[in-house]
Amino acid sequence: MITVVGSVNLDFVASGRPLPRPGETVTGARLARHPGGKGANQALAARRLGADVRLVAAVGNDDMAEEALKLLRAAGVDLSATQYINGETTGVALIAVSQEGENQIIVCPGANAALDPGDVEGARIEHMMGVLEVPSATLLAAAERATGFVALNLAPAMPVPPELIARANLLIVNETEAAFYGDALHAPGRYVAISLGAAGAELWQDGQKIASAAPPPVTVVDTTGAGDTFSAALTVSLIKGKSPEDALTYAVAAGALACTKPGAQPSLPRRAEVEALLKG
Repeated sequence: MITVVGSVNLDFVASGRPLPRPGETVTGARLARHPGGKGANQALAARRLGADVRLVAAVGNDDMAEEALKLLRAAGVDLSATQYINGETTGVALIAVSQEGENQIIVCPGANAALDPGDVEGARIEHMMGVLEVPSATLLAAAERATGFVALNLAPAMPVPPELIARANLLIVNETEAAFYGDALHAPGRYVAISLGAAGAELWQDGQKIASAAPPPVTVVDTTGAGDTFSAALTVSLIKGKSPEDALTYAVAAGALACTKPGAQPSLPRRAEVEALLKG
């Protein structure tokens, strides 16, 4: 069982027009609503890739909560540890997507910021995945309870308690985040995955690059959710005992597939789709 500790959002996506510059108004976009949030995305991605998943998260006691949770519930993610908090709104992400698939995102965390260390007290946690869209104290409380593999997606980049990083078997960052954290990422035995966008990804261990992978060719529609898919796929693969090289190749292919459909959660691929892409 993988316990994901992270955020739940409802995404409002405006797509089809050039991304605005500061102070500029762009009109004529199409609006869609999708469940999202990095924690929820990674939980659903891991579930679709074949893992048993529990989500520790918080939503508001409002009319957006069930819409934000509906795909998780339909996929069989265990939501028994997801809190409904009075007086808080369900998290919202405002996303602009260009015709080329690039995006800009503003997140209103709402209930995600209220997820408390007490929410993991007494929880039995084997493997764990965490993202920085919830308080680091809550992530640390969960990581200290984990008896198995701990993966942390250090996104968005921000100062993190050293004791939290020390609990990780795998740290996942993009190029910007890797530059922010620098040498603090690396420690004996720890995996560090650095996603490189269209160039693929690298996997490091003990400060040395041990694997790299380029994505298979796909038609990019929307990159939202690709990083979360990569994180989930890499974590699931390593937990299942794949070699670092095979795990990275699988994760990069899964992330590429997530770029081929609009929306974060609707685009998350299933295991059979990833395997078919890898077979060519």
